[in-house]
Amino acid sequence: MYIVQVHIKVKEKHIEPFINATLENAGNSLLEDGIIRFDILQDIEEPFEFLLTEIYLDKQASLEHKKTLHYQKWKTTVVEMMAEPRFSVKYRNIFPKIIEK
Repeated sequence: MYIVQVHIKVKEKHIEPFINATLENAGNSLLEDGIIRFDILQDIEEPFEFLLTEIYLDKQASLEHKKTLHYQKWKTTVVEMMAEPRFSVKYRNIFPKIIEK
């Protein structure tokens, strides 16, 4: 597994549009063969902070995801909504083992 956690801070006035754009991207992403899971998390105490957790079969699936039209649309749509540049941290899965689709 190849896991990417994307940390995002959104301008407060853009919270709802960001959520809507990200929901569209996540829904389309789950249709990709190499994606196992795509979570959108919002901080309860700091509602302008988000964490996207993307679980791929492997690194190549992550690279293929970035070529999709829905990802490109999301990327260009939300860039102006961000309070600062997003950053990601990559992980490998130890436990639990996730059953591949």
